[in-house]
Amino acid sequence: MLQVIDVCSSYGEAQVLNKISVTINPGEIVALLGRNGMGKTSLVRTIMGLGSPHLTQGEILMQGQSIISLNSNLISNLGIGYVPQGRRLFQSLTVLEHLTVLDNKKTNTWNVDRVLKAFPRLAERLHHRGNQLSGGERQMLAIGRALMTGPSIMLMDEPTEGLAPVTVELVESILSTLRDEGLGILLVEQNLYSALAVANRVYIIETGQIVWEGLPSILLSDQKILERYLGIH
Repeated sequence: MLQVIDVCSSYGEAQVLNKISVTINPGEIVALLGRNGMGKTSLVRTIMGLGSPHLTQGEILMQGQSIISLNSNLISNLGIGYVPQGRRLFQSLTVLEHLTVLDNKKTNTWNVDRVLKAFPRLAERLHHRGNQLSGGERQMLAIGRALMTGPSIMLMDEPTEGLAPVTVELVESILSTLRDEGLGILLVEQNLYSALAVANRVYIIETGQIVWEGLPSILLSDQKILERYLGIH
């Protein structure tokens, strides 16, 4: 379980998160929704200990252990995977090199063969470099690379951004499969309907604060909330 408790963080003097509390349990997808600039990516970066924004208050617990004083590689070693917005692949590395660059000593049910079975397209592109892949292939590789760290919780920032509808459906299917296998996922998404198609629970963030929490079905039936916080008419 990943618990974020009353977290505040800032870029310099500018506070971007104000007493945020969220929980991600194993075997569930939790969607974090909100307009651009409301703090979604800032929350993910704070959890991962990336240094910017800087945590100023609150607690972050992974399986009951505080991670707020740890750097990002130690946080990853505790079982938190990260798929950043924009994929962040190495342009000169091949698909295979991306999947094997990490020397992961801990027990992990994910290996190269399993990733390639989950993403058959990557098997066809095994020796292609990052800059030779399509947007969908790059997203598959970013997810596969994160799985190679052996996570129990995954943070995914805009995984369907810029993808064709058929590839969005593929990503949704992958997320559902990972959830069913027991992975907990915090899903940051601008694509409302894609997020709600797979999410078990939803948080909405507005100006650095959680303003709504509930089930996808309830959110879809509440037009006032959709209009007020997400601009959906």
